[in-house]
Formats: sequence, structure tokens, C-alpha cells
Amino acid sequence: MANYAVKYVKKMDEYLNETHTQEEVAEVTKDHLIKIQFFQHERLVHLIVTVLFALLDMITISVSFFCPNIIINILVILFTVLLIPYIFHYYFLENSVQKMYGQYDNLRKVK
Repeated sequence: MANYAVKYVKKMDEYLNETHTQEEVAEVTKDHLIKIQFFQHERLVHLIVTVLFALLDMITISVSFFCPNIIINILVILFTVLLIPYIFHYYFLENSVQKMYGQYDNLRKVK
């Protein structure tokens, strides 16, 4: 998904640097709104997964304080190791969608 987002944002930036008719811009604007909706959905799913892992991590950390156990400590490490990439990926998706909002604003100015 990250590669797709990078390629799409780059493609839209290149499109915005070119000259187009109003009809072409209107069509691309419609398509761009649909892509934004897809990325917003992906961002929401990753937010839910990230929050779930953060909650699981906090719960296992809390449990490890009250009943120290090697299995609980392994779970803490596992959830933390999984949480960090999820946070970075969600951050990437959030920034990509914000860039798409700016591109949409630029498309609206062209009309």
C-alpha cells in the first residue's frame, strides 16, 4: 500500500504541473476524490489496528507488573515490536492523505 500511495501522489503531482482542459481536470478530480476515499478507509483500518495493538501492549505491560511471568514479558515485547511499525505506517498513511487533500485543493483551483 505504501508504494501505491507514493506512486499515486507522485503521478498526481506530475499531472498538476501540466496543462489540461477543464473537462480533463473535472474527470481527474472525480477520480481523485474516489482515491482519497480509498486511502481514508485504509487509514481508518490501520488506525483501528494500531489502537488495538497499543491497548494490548498497555494491558500486557500492566499485567506484567502485577504477575511477572516470562510469557507475559514475551507478549509485551511482541506487541511492542509489532506496534512500532504500525505507528510508522499509520503516520505515513496520514501524511499521504493530507498531501492528497492539498492536491485536491489544487485541482479545484484549476477549474
